[in-house]
Amino acid sequence: QVQLVESGGGLVQAGGSLRLSCAASRSSYSIYSMGWYRQAPGKQRELVASKTSGGSANYASSVKGRFTISRDNAKSTVYLQMNSLKPEDTAVYYCTDFMKTGQGTQVTVSS
Repeated sequence: QVQLVESGGGLVQAGGSLRLSCAASRSSYSIYSMGWYRQAPGKQRELVASKTSGGSANYASSVKGRFTISRDNAKSTVYLQMNSLKPEDTAVYYCTDFMKTGQGTQVTVSS
């Protein structure tokens, strides 16, 4: 069974940075698109970033220029580098291969 395991969340001050990681236990990982959702309390889930197997990346307007998605196919891992964090980035962040979603990791940005 495929598993997606996120790590790297935590508490950071506004303006700080965090890097999230997601390890996928899937063979042929490299052929799949990967992405990151987030969901804040009382808000709808938002797709913040995605990257195809060919390397094309897309970002939500709310994070464009601050977040970067990358992947290491040799390690079956996808990353989300988050810079210039804002309190409104506070949410649970979920890794997805658009078929399955991980358990999530909490990111809290204090003002």
